[in-house]
Amino acid sequence: MSAEERLRAERLRKLEDLRAQGIDPYPARCERTHTAQQLHERFSELPPGEETEEFVWVAGRITGRRVLGKASFWDLKDGTGRIQLLLSQDALGEERYELLLRDVDLGDFLGAYGRVVRTRRGELSVRVEDVQLLAKALRPLPEKWHGLKDREARYRQRYLDLLVNEPSRRTFETRSRIVRAMRQFLDERGFLEVETPILQPIYGGTAARPFTTYHNELEQTLYLRIAPELYLKRLLIGGFERVYEIGKNFRNEGISTRHNPEFTMLECYQAYADYEDMMELTEQMVYAIAQELGKEKLSYQGHDVDVTPPWRRLPLREALLEHTGLDLEELPTHEALWEAVQRKGLFVDQQPTWGRLVDELVSEYVEPKLIQPTFLLDYPKEISPLAKAKPEAPHLVERFEPFIGGLELGNAFSELNDPLDQRERFREQEEQRRRGDEEAHPLDEDFLLALEYGMPPTGGLGLGVDRLVMLFTDARSIRDVILFPALRPKKDGARTP
Repeated sequence: MSAEERLRAERLRKLEDLRAQGIDPYPARCERTHTAQQLHERFSELPPGEETEEFVWVAGRITGRRVLGKASFWDLKDGTGRIQLLLSQDALGEERYELLLRDVDLGDFLGAYGRVVRTRRGELSVRVEDVQLLAKALRPLPEKWHGLKDREARYRQRYLDLLVNEPSRRTFETRSRIVRAMRQFLDERGFLEVETPILQPIYGGTAARPFTTYHNELEQTLYLRIAPELYLKRLLIGGFERVYEIGKNFRNEGISTRHNPEFTMLECYQAYADYEDMMELTEQMVYAIAQELGKEKLSYQGHDVDVTPPWRRLPLREALLEHTGLDLEELPTHEALWEAVQRKGLFVDQQPTWGRLVDELVSEYVEPKLIQPTFLLDYPKEISPLAKAKPEAPHLVERFEPFIGGLELGNAFSELNDPLDQRERFREQEEQRRRGDEEAHPLDEDFLLALEYGMPPTGGLGLGVDRLVMLFTDARSIRDVILFPALRPKKDGARTP
């Protein structure tokens, strides 16, 4: 029997001992009048050695205990902080005091009733006169300083990670603040928050492989959405001028430090706007989030970053020329570009189309260099089937991706609203699909029908919430900012990265 199994067996014995004495180890109800934080705030001026006349109930998990004979000091932690409990044989009686010392373990949940006091050493405490066991923990918690340092265990048992690793807890509190700040920013600018289908008969909105499922009653194959874009655009057609959605997307792709198959995106669309307007919206929104967090200037993976607007606007052609020496305007075909790549000795995988090869070069040689906030502009048309072409350069589209710290944060367009052009783009994607491109965009007749009723000029933006949290918490991996990331199964059925 392992040490952990022996400890669990001992706690099970204590559980039965409590029940034998008529004590319910898992009662349905409990009393609580104050949290730890409320007590610290309310009695912040209580002098050392003083005691209040007011009785309080507190409740939380026992995380520490120091026994000094007939008295003991217990640490009780709730979701707001820690408060010290003073337990004594005089106040509780010898039998009950000894039972608590014998059968209550670290990790158990306890309710405590008593007066608030400030010890002579200045520790705000509750002098306990009554207690209630609220939940018996059958397994010991990891040691605070030595337990759960392994990343695999932290991801697989996030609940323990949150209990013993305060930086992890702060990361997810920060995540909540970021989402709240995004909502406030958009709400104040007249955007309407909406919900669109996660189960879709035709997936679309980006280039990705979907997860497939089946609806028994409808006898229909459905897909978990890879993006909400085409449904949000339908709302623009329906008369809403500013809409957004914060929700889950699902892409059947690889797992890496920057990719999880289930992730959270913000998508917003604004009528009578273009990608220039969305650049301004993006930099102002990220700056508003930074102000909420007090992080207008921050450090990400060793780089000092300032998110104060305006951000740099960098055409993709200029970026590639700067970092690879290749001028895309002089290499207009796939063959010419690939020959130039080989002559330069650049190391990238050959791609089936000119646009894909450009994208591969950008990913390898440009994106890691974009440390300060930068909008990378004007992507190839053939890899941007939902974006409006640039009038002066029709082989490119009005599209940008924002980067900070070498991290891609999103994607945005002047949205294509010509239904005939959109149909032709879908047909080109269908041809790529027939040639074996599993990520090519499927043709969506229902969306084309909607588009024929007319969509106003529109700017659209997608921002990765997980990536933003990585940026503002200096997280190396996306798994550090997702509470329950996708993990490979172990042979015994447990989950592991």
